[in-house]
Amino acid sequence: MANTYTSIRIHFVFAVKFRQNLIHKSWKDELFKYMTGIIQNHRHKVFAINGVEDHVHILIGMQPNQSISELMREVKGSSSKWINDNRKTATRFSWQEGFGAFSHSTDKIPSVLQYIQDQEKHHAKKTFYQEYQQMLNHFEVEYDERYVFQELE
Repeated sequence: MANTYTSIRIHFVFAVKFRQNLIHKSWKDELFKYMTGIIQNHRHKVFAINGVEDHVHILIGMQPNQSISELMREVKGSSSKWINDNRKTATRFSWQEGFGAFSHSTDKIPSVLQYIQDQEKHHAKKTFYQEYQQMLNHFEVEYDERYVFQELE
């Protein structure tokens, strides 16, 4: 084949360190625009980005020019630096280590988009911990519950 053609849809989920409620409504749209820019600069397409105080969901069309881990390292590292440089929080901001990355078939994209857009409504009924466990179970990801989240020491 002379060209590379792909359709790789990845739903990323990652949390604020210790699941602290540090993402404030007054600046979360700025944060999401900043993250979108990072992702687009790496030639990926952002379909949706949203979250609540303690975590973020991003659905992207991923290009095969970069690994998932490299992209998340860049998004999380650059965005936490942006938050800290702009003094968006009273304490030093960090993302939790690790992330969730779940692939979706094309026919599931509309429901995933709606799910991401409805994060605030969704989390009025369910905690992030419950949501994340449900996602891990749905996608049949083996995990040790002791290591899903970093806890305050």
